[in-house]
Amino acid sequence: MGRHRSDPMGLARLALAALAVGVVVTLLFIGGRALLASLSTPTQAERERERATALPTTGTATEEITVKVPTLHIECLAETCPTVTVRVPGGDVLQHREMSKGEEVSFFEPELDVVLSDSGTVRVTENGKQREQGELGAKKAFTARAPG
Repeated sequence: MGRHRSDPMGLARLALAALAVGVVVTLLFIGGRALLASLSTPTQAERERERATALPTTGTATEEITVKVPTLHIECLAETCPTVTVRVPGGDVLQHREMSKGEEVSFFEPELDVVLSDSGTVRVTENGKQREQGELGAKKAFTARAPG
């Protein structure tokens, strides 16, 4: 009676618990990476707009190619530009996040409400014309409207 037998059900439960923990950790890792990727990549609509403006129109060689100028273009000049918020008045929030140095975003909607947490860290172009740069640390809010 000095022999000790291990409980096979206990080992199975332990293996199942370890497997469950591994699955949960893997799912958290994959979800975190997907969340980070979605925050730093342009939306499908933004990619389609950029692709549409990059494609020349088809026609004869004498026709002028018109390039659509964005209603609003924002470029981050600092290492980190505090929260930049762009939304359609009474509608969708198109952007509400920090930006990194050199990052640029363009919007083509006819009217946009803009809030810059630090207007001195970004370069803003409205309808192809550069807006006066704000002071470092100064919050700035304005509405950008497409011409016409």
